[in-house]
Amino acid sequence: MFNAAIKAVDLVLNVSLSRRTVLCSIRHYCKKSPKKLRVSEALEGSNVGSNITVEGWVRSVRSQKDNLFVHVNDGSCLQPLQIVASSELNDALLTFGSAVEVSGCLKQSPSRKQPVELLADRINVVGGCDTLEFPFKIKERHGLDYVRQYPHMRCRTNVFSSMMRIRSAASSAVHSHFTERGFIQIHTPVITSNDCEGAGELFQVEPSGQMTEPDKNFFSVPAFLTVSGQLHLEVMSGAFSHVYTFGPTFRAENSQSRRHLAEFYMVEAELAFTQSLEDLTKAVVEAMLKKSFTVISYTEAIDILNRSSHKFVFPTTWGCDLQTEHEKFLVRHCGNLPVFVTDYPYDLKPFYARDNKDRPLHTAAAVDLLVPGVGELCGGSLREDRLDLLTARLAQAGMESTYDWYLDLRRFGSTPHGGFGMGFERYLQCILGVDNIKDVIPFPRFSHSCQL
Repeated sequence: MFNAAIKAVDLVLNVSLSRRTVLCSIRHYCKKSPKKLRVSEALEGSNVGSNITVEGWVRSVRSQKDNLFVHVNDGSCLQPLQIVASSELNDALLTFGSAVEVSGCLKQSPSRKQPVELLADRINVVGGCDTLEFPFKIKERHGLDYVRQYPHMRCRTNVFSSMMRIRSAASSAVHSHFTERGFIQIHTPVITSNDCEGAGELFQVEPSGQMTEPDKNFFSVPAFLTVSGQLHLEVMSGAFSHVYTFGPTFRAENSQSRRHLAEFYMVEAELAFTQSLEDLTKAVVEAMLKKSFTVISYTEAIDILNRSSHKFVFPTTWGCDLQTEHEKFLVRHCGNLPVFVTDYPYDLKPFYARDNKDRPLHTAAAVDLLVPGVGELCGGSLREDRLDLLTARLAQAGMESTYDWYLDLRRFGSTPHGGFGMGFERYLQCILGVDNIKDVIPFPRFSHSCQL
């Protein structure tokens, strides 16, 4: 390191200095230069007595006759570091929200409110903050509805920064869970040519510039932003048995509700050699909930709804899709515990769901998980692995040629298999009790709103 520093000095200054002179200068600087720490490292207390430098944003300023008290945080933790300085270091630019660099000696604090404090001998305001225009005020408590109006600034509030820390920890926990159980992570594509869900809620992908052949598709076929990585996971489960993906998915739903987004993250897993819905539901619980739950069939759910005295907006006849009001009622009916609803009508589920062959009801081996406060959290199914039944259903829908590659998966070494997908933002809503899904994602995307 010292040799490189000597060469750098020679090159920049274009002077010839003795090796001994430069070496002594560098050692002297390294000995005297304060150690740069993050606020979280300073608060640990292991550097008490050392000269340090911290950088961050001012959370509060309190000036007395002789002393100046400043709280600084750099986002490495929730607790700020208290800065104590002479009032002579006060600066008109030193305000709430300003970015600063502070150097001084780290000491144990005489107050129980914080373990250490920094006795500053230098405060440099790196970037000032216009407190009159700044949307968040130091002594005001701002609700989530208010801070949502400022997507570029809300990360500076305690409540939203706490949300993002939890989101980060939950994301790491998802990866750890699957890795520890031998799952292989697959980076499924964001751009795809298939509509996995068959609902038609797709964003089509097209180049913004002029193409040399304007009547041709860029990919030679229509391409879309993915609604699910499931079909690609099925491909990979034929080689790795247990696979998962965790990434962005997109739905062109014209919804302004508290539980829908146009862009959100999905945790999806696919398991080969899975032959029953019971195995699949156990996998979901082990992965995400780790608590007791109730299992009812779709037919039982419809019966519960029809026997209740509640007046529903949407119909509750057998064969109808369960709406949010139905889902929330079923959760309450079952004691506000997670509820697995199994064996949905065959016609309600996509082409890949396994036919239970239970005439006359005709249901599919599909399951939805309903949770308190949210409704549907995730859905899954056993996949149709019988080539003749899958071929017939695709032919009926006029999609046989489009999904010929999918039929190949059944022709060459197919196994009974199944999988599930869980909306990550809804999961965060569930565990945190957050009412609006837009408050658990950094930059929400929904109809008529794409800020930043």
